[in-house]
Amino acid sequence: MSFKTLKDFDLKGKIILLRADLNVPTEGTTVTDTTRIDRLKPTIDFLVEKGARTLVLSHFGRPKGKVDPEFSLSFLPPELKKSWGQTVSFCDECIGSKAQSFAKGLKDGEVGLLENLRFHKGEEDNDAGFVKELAALGEIYINDAFSAAHRAHASTEGLAHVLPAGAGFLMEAELTALNAALENPKRPVAAVVGGAKISTKLELLGNLVTKVDYLILGGGMANTFMYAQGLSVGKSLCEKDMAEKAREIMDIAEDNKCTIVLPVDRILVREFGKDVPYEVASSENIADDQEAVDVGPGTVAQMEKLLSDCKTVLWNGPLGVFEVKPFDNGTNGVANVVAKLTQDGTVVSVAGGGDTVAALEKAGAADKFTYVSSAGGAFLEWLEGKTLPGVAALLKLKNAA
Repeated sequence: MSFKTLKDFDLKGKIILLRADLNVPTEGTTVTDTTRIDRLKPTIDFLVEKGARTLVLSHFGRPKGKVDPEFSLSFLPPELKKSWGQTVSFCDECIGSKAQSFAKGLKDGEVGLLENLRFHKGEEDNDAGFVKELAALGEIYINDAFSAAHRAHASTEGLAHVLPAGAGFLMEAELTALNAALENPKRPVAAVVGGAKISTKLELLGNLVTKVDYLILGGGMANTFMYAQGLSVGKSLCEKDMAEKAREIMDIAEDNKCTIVLPVDRILVREFGKDVPYEVASSENIADDQEAVDVGPGTVAQMEKLLSDCKTVLWNGPLGVFEVKPFDNGTNGVANVVAKLTQDGTVVSVAGGGDTVAALEKAGAADKFTYVSSAGGAFLEWLEGKTLPGVAALLKLKNAA
């Protein structure tokens, strides 16, 4: 994987179009999770230090190609300053004469934010005319929005073909981590995959079993695989209509010498809720009126032994109903096993997608993994083996800039 980065350009005095992902969760005009903003700081710091004139491009929500004040980015500059320690000016357009004047008015080391790209239909359509209007604003394009790289939009894919282009530090970190975990990993490789349904992760599972040595399953999807093997799952969450697909994945895994690992014991309840009675039982002894809500301590011990022999661990999805104590014990236990192995230097660990970040943060393990991706859909599509348009456009082979 070869692509240009920030360090490959002479940035002083140049207007840089920086594609960021500022589609952050909010309550009113308050950002409730600043992770995506905070992770952009190394790129911003570098651009400011090098005397670049930085124009930040982003989308926010789904305004469907029309100007909608509800989705304006005008509330963000104070939030950005808090994180970046840098004053950020704002322009209420992202193309046209007003945006051009704004861009030309930036001085070396200054940062400006343009209005929501999705106020224009051309953004999501990757319209050549819209790409041209964006490109007219700057001299170099830097994509630091891996979390939007699975979209072939004007600002995530189109710009890379018309301006000298490279990756920001966040994009570079994501690509380096994922490449090390899935494309060129140290073996053995284990993938820990949880979550409710296999129907939403068929492509992911189908790809992983061709690339990893162990596929460790938890959550509701483990029930579907157990059911496919003829085991009773009681009233646990289970996609019985997906049993044949589960068997197909098991066959692909066998052909590729990948071992699928299922929980050996489960935490079982008869009625789900907070502070309800529960018991630990073998995965082979789930009664018809029982529901599995977490993996048991035996499974945590089983996974600890297996993971201790691995060199690379990928993680996607919780192993149980981690939002409700004590049914977070399984996820917490295995997460802390991976965290310790990572800190000991024996494992490279990469996690991301869906509820994964929340589950690992709740376990107190997120900052101990090698890398935790802030991307959702892009991370999952990468695990599925799909080409991400925003990444493909940066590769030197496809980018003559």
